[in-house]
Amino acid sequence: MTDLQAAPVLVCDFLGGTVGHRFRTEGARGNALARACGIAKGALPSVIDATAGLARDAFMLAGLGVQVTLIERSPAVHAALTSGLAAARADPSAAQVVGRMTLLQGDSRRLLGELSADVVLVDPMHPPRGNTALVKQEMRSLRALVGDDPDAQDLMHAALACAKKRVVLKWPVRAPPMAGLRAPSHQIVGKTTRYDVFIISSS
Repeated sequence: MTDLQAAPVLVCDFLGGTVGHRFRTEGARGNALARACGIAKGALPSVIDATAGLARDAFMLAGLGVQVTLIERSPAVHAALTSGLAAARADPSAAQVVGRMTLLQGDSRRLLGELSADVVLVDPMHPPRGNTALVKQEMRSLRALVGDDPDAQDLMHAALACAKKRVVLKWPVRAPPMAGLRAPSHQIVGKTTRYDVFIISSS
């Protein structure tokens, strides 16, 4: 980045636009991420979102009643999340949801060793998805701030050591399996995204 280039500005808005619409209309536990995390009637596992990013998935999960711990290592993204969560907390329609979200700053590879949850969700940086200019711009801004995730495999190993019940890897639908991992227990496949689910053996 040259001196003449402005740093990318990232705004986390949980109440407006597509996120707000999703919050108001997609509360069903039958969506792909909820199923991947094992959320069902009478089953609300605790979740760690080890790659918080824009926290849209974490907000949706919290909207289903799940306690979610978010970890973000980028100070700039963490600051944007803090502002976005504060704004959502001030809105009566979302205050209870945000109350189920705990935001931490740091490297998940280290922090996961100090935490415990039923499910760990890992969504490493990968090629931008979506067809709208808004999504593409948001992902460009996020990538400009955090870069790639060359340590994603290490993070997955940390997640597998932390989770009590399962690890969920959110990955592009046509991407090959992440190298260095055992085969997932099963997959939930959507149009552009798939969830590789690693069930943790209790034995």
